Amino acid sequence: MRRTSPGRSLARKAGALSIMVILLVVGCAAVTLRAKDPGVRGGPAGAGGPLLGLTKAELAFFQAGRAAFLEVEAVKDGLGPRFNLDSCGGCHAQPATGGSSPSVNPQVAVATKAGAKNIVPAFISLHGPVREARFKFKVDGTRDGGVHNLYTISGRTDASGCVLAQPDFTREAARNNLIFRIPTPVFGAGLIEAIPDETIVAKLQAERSSRAAMGIVGRPNRQGPGRANTSSNDGSITRFGWKAQNKSLVIFAGEAYNVEQGVTNEVFPTERDETPTCLFTATPEDHTKFDASTATEIIGDAMKFAIFMRFLAPPEAAPQTPSSARGRIVFTEVGCALCHTPSLTTGRSSSAALSEKPVRLFSDLLLHRMGPRLADDIVQGVAGPDEFRTALLWGLGQRIFFLHDGRTTDLVEAIEAHASPGNADVPPSEANAVIARFHALGKAKQQDLLDFLRSL
Repeated sequence: MRRTSPGRSLARKAGALSIMVILLVVGCAAVTLRAKDPGVRGGPAGAGGPLLGLTKAELAFFQAGRAAFLEVEAVKDGLGPRFNLDSCGGCHAQPATGGSSPSVNPQVAVATKAGAKNIVPAFISLHGPVREARFKFKVDGTRDGGVHNLYTISGRTDASGCVLAQPDFTREAARNNLIFRIPTPVFGAGLIEAIPDETIVAKLQAERSSRAAMGIVGRPNRQGPGRANTSSNDGSITRFGWKAQNKSLVIFAGEAYNVEQGVTNEVFPTERDETPTCLFTATPEDHTKFDASTATEIIGDAMKFAIFMRFLAPPEAAPQTPSSARGRIVFTEVGCALCHTPSLTTGRSSSAALSEKPVRLFSDLLLHRMGPRLADDIVQGVAGPDEFRTALLWGLGQRIFFLHDGRTTDLVEAIEAHASPGNADVPPSEANAVIARFHALGKAKQQDLLDFLRSL
């Protein structure tokens, strides 16, 4: 057996150490050279106001809806028995009313508000995103997918005698059965509602070949016969929510009021928990007020929310810079615009403010398969476990948290998460080819693209 001299052994070790140092330096250089998220854009919110062109009556209903959207509910108003937060405005606050998760999460304080005995779950933090929790599967192995509220009204001074346990989130997390959703911004929602189905389908058909060349498919979510909590059985395209699961703003508002705050209404009249000792009001708690003295007070709050969202203006983009102007070109060159469609157009509407208007939403409103990295195992409508609606990019510049579960505040990480190889259960992400093109860009072009996105 040949023996290695001590000197040669030391030389080899030194050489190996040198290679490690070189790799470390190269790695650090790569990190340094990577384009960086410019961060949340400062300055005025550029969002939260009414659409231009509203009539005097429409503006009055918008203002009444905004006031209701900001109201904080108590048990006497219908809060609970199970809930996630006590105000629509608490979830939709960044950068203005109608937005997404704020920098300080109100779900921490509401846990013990009015003497409540709730424990704040580990996935809720003061400077983390507002979240709702869903379980993928039930105990018997069948699909769940529904919201399991964080908190109960037990112990509150306005809910005497109510005793309810919170869900066991620790157990479900250990079973890998827990997923999260964060609030979607509702800016410009009325414009989105007013886009005809045929416009969405026509755009899909027109770009089918160019999409196919990039491995992109896309399909609309539709509600059909036998699907619960739908607006109809007409098979029309649904478009609101992370999986485009809601058809209209009336359904979107009514469901959120019931699911997030526990308030029963004329669209969702059933309590989230029917424990008798925890029911303090008649249902539906939110309803039409036939004896109201003014027009805006006749309708219930859920309908006010819908009208507020319908007449809420889209966010304004920042003034263009040389970098963001170049970035818009890169956005199209790498293929982002194949899913994040820059603009669609509304159809004819009974409201002039919504009729035949451009909608610069940066979304095709279609479902896309995003691979196992983003898959959440939730099925809604025809949307499968790995399918999500193309996220709207307008307003992205002032958004803090990204992706459906708010897992990151870094725009680069959010882009990277679009890439995902397939596995035995889920095919590869439709965005893989686009992300490969992003990686192939030089740092300057990557930065231009990021600057463009943060200008939206």
